[in-house]
Amino acid sequence: MTSPHTDIALPARFRALRGGLVVSCQAYPGEPLRHPESMARIAQSAVTGGAVGIRSQGLDDIRAIAKVVDVPQIGLWKVGAEGVFITPTLDHALAVAEAGADIVAIDGTRRARPDGLTLEETIRRFHDETGLLVMADTGSVDDALAAEDAGADIVGTTLSGYTGERPVSDGPDLELVEILATRLTVPVLAEGRIRTPAEAKAALDAGAYSVVVGTAITHPATITSWFVDALVEG
Repeated sequence: MTSPHTDIALPARFRALRGGLVVSCQAYPGEPLRHPESMARIAQSAVTGGAVGIRSQGLDDIRAIAKVVDVPQIGLWKVGAEGVFITPTLDHALAVAEAGADIVAIDGTRRARPDGLTLEETIRRFHDETGLLVMADTGSVDDALAAEDAGADIVGTTLSGYTGERPVSDGPDLELVEILATRLTVPVLAEGRIRTPAEAKAALDAGAYSVVVGTAITHPATITSWFVDALVEG
């Protein structure tokens, strides 16, 4: 299942994302891999393995990754950890673009933004100043519809389960992916709690334009904890 208009929704360079894997290369504060060079090497490894795109966080990481990979990079800037914190303002979005991102991911929910701009104002002004694409990270059907209306070029399911509108599912929110794929005319990127190749394929089958996987590929501490927990339970 795919949205009927997604073949023409993106410029030619970004159509390579269709049907492929985008790897999110991020590390939490205080972790050994929290370093731009480390993230750049992980991004290179992901591309070697077949990733068609990279999603990255933080200006230094974006700059480092832009130097070593040729695939589209979805950049963002997390400010804080609660509420609207994914590239929360227009200034943050412009900084991400300046750092070298090809697509800028922003909070695409209907919540108030710290700089007082609406989502539509943010996207319009960003488009006018950079000409780059915007990915709206959303948490619900209503978020996604509003983000498309606001001018988002891509919509992601990144925040499903984290805004109070949908429950936190054990795996990816495939129901949301399927609904959005049938109701939106912009590409839908499935993101969030995708831990296995089978879940990634299920997200694609549900209608995702492409699939974003982070923790299950690029976060050794969490992957290790899954094995440790299984042994302890056993």
